[in-house]
Amino acid sequence: MPPRSHGTGLFTIDQLASCGEGCVIEPEVLIFHPENVHLGREVYVGHRAILKGYHDGVMRIGDRTWIGQQCFFHSAGGITIGEDVGVGPAVKILTSTHREAGLSVPIVRAPIERAPVVIEDHADVGIGAILLPGVRVGRGAQVGAGAVVTEDVPAFAVVAGVPAKVLRLRASD
Repeated sequence: MPPRSHGTGLFTIDQLASCGEGCVIEPEVLIFHPENVHLGREVYVGHRAILKGYHDGVMRIGDRTWIGQQCFFHSAGGITIGEDVGVGPAVKILTSTHREAGLSVPIVRAPIERAPVVIEDHADVGIGAILLPGVRVGRGAQVGAGAVVTEDVPAFAVVAGVPAKVLRLRASD
């Protein structure tokens, strides 16, 4: 199948599936398949972020969530981000990957597997972190800068590294 364009990503607010009051979407943000992108109230989306909705994958971003500059979210498998979440600049969230299909099949031609990514309320994802398909970041968890998250992160855990490992649990009040 020859390559085809995914479009420009240019959008208008009324094309979004939903957009709560008080949202700020900075200049040069691209949103693909805006009809499958839901933004809660008071969501901030930083300059040059790419929210790649998908024709059959839904992206939901909860109230008062902050999305940093130059983030890339690809929601083929679905993305759910809770309320009061911080997502640092240049964070990547991926929800699909090519399955291994043997040596005779180029990786780029192998079947695609999808799995959702969930970030629960009050979590924080540090600058440049990468979340891979199928992971859940628990409530109040903190993902360190540059971490590659390949497994679920427990609630209130602090993780860092490549691959991300639990360093400690956050202290209670």
